[in-house]
Amino acid sequence: MNEVVDMPVVKSTYKSPFGFSNRHVQTIFPTLFRRVSSIPYSRVRLETGDGDFSDIDCFFGNNRRVAILVHGLEGNSGRKYMRGMAHAFSSAGFDVVSLNLRGCSGEQNRLMRMYHSGDTGDLAGAVAYVKGLCRYESCHLAGFSLGGNIVLKYMGENGEGIDPFIQGAVAVSAPCDLRSCSVEMEKRSNTIYMKNFLRTLVRKVKEKEKLYPGKVSSEGAASIRTFREYDDRYTSKLHGYTDAEDYWANASSLRFLERIAAPTLLINALDDPILGEGCYPYKAAECNPLFYLETPEHGGHVGFISRGRGAYWHEIRAVEFVLSHVKMNG
Repeated sequence: MNEVVDMPVVKSTYKSPFGFSNRHVQTIFPTLFRRVSSIPYSRVRLETGDGDFSDIDCFFGNNRRVAILVHGLEGNSGRKYMRGMAHAFSSAGFDVVSLNLRGCSGEQNRLMRMYHSGDTGDLAGAVAYVKGLCRYESCHLAGFSLGGNIVLKYMGENGEGIDPFIQGAVAVSAPCDLRSCSVEMEKRSNTIYMKNFLRTLVRKVKEKEKLYPGKVSSEGAASIRTFREYDDRYTSKLHGYTDAEDYWANASSLRFLERIAAPTLLINALDDPILGEGCYPYKAAECNPLFYLETPEHGGHVGFISRGRGAYWHEIRAVEFVLSHVKMNG
């Protein structure tokens, strides 16, 4: 395993097991075949300042440090990658809080708006809740895919003003440049992923239409084939952006990375089928000694499969990184 080093561009030691070097196998296998035991979560509903709510699922013990996890696009706290990371942090002496983004906890949120890649407000609310419990000495963040972009953007937005309570963060398979990811997703090889995402996104639009008739329309939504079309019509309009390009430019974490002021690790596999060329920010890592970038040759999208039924490599790596910096920060 890796040791934390002074160089922010980390040479990865991840090696995919025999038969798992294909990027699509890495991406799909964990979803279909990985076995991860359930988590005895307790749910807490957080009322938001705009009259909505977000649900967090808490795995509390008697630990003095806590990890907040954020899922990916159309995910939730119950996804295998979330449960796997929750187990990894719990085994290392952390309590765990898994944030369900709006509309992802099994109940539609109240407002017309939903969630999106650049919305850090509900993560801030989860941090405030956890800190308000007055039982933890430190907190670390971990996000996957869309949730990874949210975590990185949150860390960069706060910059040197980050609350010392937040000692660091890890992002896995994060689309930090949304535009290049959208272009990548339009490739024929990614059709299966595009269709899967759009199926649930369009379903949510139809649910919103029932709640807000005349304000949200699903007419023609079934013909949408790309993120550009979806983000142009729905994401941007529901969340105050002009169009897809405006949304991508402002919601991407890429432009915030050089401002990160607490140890933060980004793990993006070079063979990730979803990430575009802008999602490997070597320049930001070279400019910011607190932003670590690790780009394994293999791993797919939130894959990083390991042999056996235990933790996957990225889970072990995330905990290792966090514990190293907890120790360093005293």
